Amino acid sequence: MPLPRLASTLQLATRLIFCGSLAISCWGQDVPSAPTPQTSAAAETERVGTLNYTKPVSHFPNPIAPYQPRHLPPPNLSNTGRIDQFLRDGKLYLALDDAIALALENNLDIAIARYTLNIADTDILRARSGAGILGTPVGLVLNTPGGGVGGIGAQSGAATGGTSLGAGGLGAGTNGLVSSTLGFGPLIGSFDPVLTGTLQEDHFSQKSSSSFSVPLLIQNTGTVDFAYNQAFQWGTNLSVGFNNTRATTNSIFTSLSPQLNSNFRATVTQHLLQGLGFAPNQRFIRIAKNNRELSDVAFRLQVTDSVDQIENIYWDLVFAYENVRVQNESLAFAQKTLSDTKKQVEIGSLAPIEVVRAQSTVATDQQAVTKAQTDLQLQQLLMKNAISRSLKDPTLATAEVIPTSTMDVPAQEPIVPAEDLINESLRHRPELVESRIDLNSRELSNKAVRSSLLPTLDLFAYYGGSGLGGAQNAAALCASPSQPFCATANPDPTLSQSPISPTTGYGSTLNQLVNSTAPDKGIGLQLNIPLRNRAAQAVQIRSELEFRQAQLRLQQIENQVAVEVRNAQFAVQQNRASVDSARAAVELGRQSLDAEQKKYQFGTSTTTLVLQNQSQLATAESTLVNAMVAYEKSKVELDRATGQLLDHYGVSIEDAARGQVTRQPKVPYVAPRKDLPSTTPSQPSSPEASAPQSQPQP
Repeated sequence: MPLPRLASTLQLATRLIFCGSLAISCWGQDVPSAPTPQTSAAAETERVGTLNYTKPVSHFPNPIAPYQPRHLPPPNLSNTGRIDQFLRDGKLYLALDDAIALALENNLDIAIARYTLNIADTDILRARSGAGILGTPVGLVLNTPGGGVGGIGAQSGAATGGTSLGAGGLGAGTNGLVSSTLGFGPLIGSFDPVLTGTLQEDHFSQKSSSSFSVPLLIQNTGTVDFAYNQAFQWGTNLSVGFNNTRATTNSIFTSLSPQLNSNFRATVTQHLLQGLGFAPNQRFIRIAKNNRELSDVAFRLQVTDSVDQIENIYWDLVFAYENVRVQNESLAFAQKTLSDTKKQVEIGSLAPIEVVRAQSTVATDQQAVTKAQTDLQLQQLLMKNAISRSLKDPTLATAEVIPTSTMDVPAQEPIVPAEDLINESLRHRPELVESRIDLNSRELSNKAVRSSLLPTLDLFAYYGGSGLGGAQNAAALCASPSQPFCATANPDPTLSQSPISPTTGYGSTLNQLVNSTAPDKGIGLQLNIPLRNRAAQAVQIRSELEFRQAQLRLQQIENQVAVEVRNAQFAVQQNRASVDSARAAVELGRQSLDAEQKKYQFGTSTTTLVLQNQSQLATAESTLVNAMVAYEKSKVELDRATGQLLDHYGVSIEDAARGQVTRQPKVPYVAPRKDLPSTTPSQPSSPEASAPQSQPQP
């Protein structure tokens, strides 16, 4: 291309850059939609509604708003008003549906995990600026004591705040000594325009020993410089510099004082090998969006496990409550038997040793009652802690928790083929969705890593100009016609005299920048080839190894899910058989006790045998309650294993994200207790009527 044509092209491009730089800086940040990982679990990846921190604060109408911090309100540690509806006469009458609703609003595990959604938003905002992301904490928060979540090899509890970095994190491993290649790739410039400026006033004085100079050289220089830099998501960098100086001096060798100097240069650089295209430059944005989707899935998993835990705590409370009743009945029977035995000893029909035996049985039953009562108090404390944010309210802290729901074992157990349950779990389990999102992020990262394996070859072009202006320096004027090295109206070349410089204003100086008076233009290539390239090779092959490892991990999770489903199904069958067996044992115990009491009345039995039968009946009743609780827990575990717990219970993930329940959960296979006193609070007619006032949530 001829140089004049090239100069005109670069000049036109420079003018267009000056006119459209602000528009480019905004338009250039619109990101094409990132590829969505293919998954059939649409419900699990649906974005929950929270505050959106992916949008930056605008300069308008407040120009300094982006430079001011945003403050969040402190966490709300007060309980929602819903809990007051169930407090009556110092007791908390709690149905299972209400316990789940209260947990969705108040449970601290869910409240802590709720912040993760907004943390993931900030990574998207950060990535859109061109900066590296910080990773998203997707670990479960299971720090509520009691209950426990099922599953083979499951652990109750996770890192504080859920900060264990899972599939979506770019965090380090043990002690920060191990890091993943997820996110590695070519360096990315700032997608946010960066405007820099320098304003300087300088006064310089220097003594001179030269006979050709003034004794004291004085220079005053004012500098005003501006620079604009921005990177774009296809691998282009734009840099524009604009510099201005105004200098005055008393030197006789300087023609202009004041002297105006202005220059600018616009440079466009395009990556041709490493860093070319959208894939390596948008990797953080796409990974951050995947992590935001991952945080939604992780939050759903958090709510699922928390609801599972709440239900387990509730059934433990039901068992403790029923166990107290059984032990009290056993103690009352032992005390009555002791009283009858004493009367028979007094009249001589029984030996005194029978009283000692009866007293021993009463003492044993009293110990069992004490243990059952303390177990009940512990379960009540665990339940109140799980459904509240704070127990500082003395009314709530001292209230007894009365479960108003009981187990409802169906007459016939529905039979669902194991293959159908496994297929449902493969479509709905959040862990599988997390693993698929992680694979998608690693695939995006691998493309960037392969780009960083290439040499660096950049095409650059620049155009600039300079301008000179000012007024004739009075110190450089000729004092006499014969003075050499000075300026005069009629210069004498033999004396090295120069003509008087014309006065040029700042406007004319700026015009010289673009009228090709003194252009500065060029085009070139810059090549950087790292010999051996061992670091890039290591990162690239490691990223492939980690990707294959993640693929195997996905298959491992699928296998584990299938085993968990079968195990949960086996547990339901076993616990259902245990319920039937325990019912038969209770019936046998009742008939045996009745028969032994009749024999005792006719004098053909002893108090020892009667008490033994009563103890066996109490044990059978306690075993029945335990079997029914285990059956309900196994049903919960089956729903969790198939990933349908929230759907079957009618739990709204949007309500959990807001911390305000508008749709009451409904747990199947649960019946209201019929032996409650009349002080039990009536259920609200509609979920909306029972919804508490909106609480500020993160």
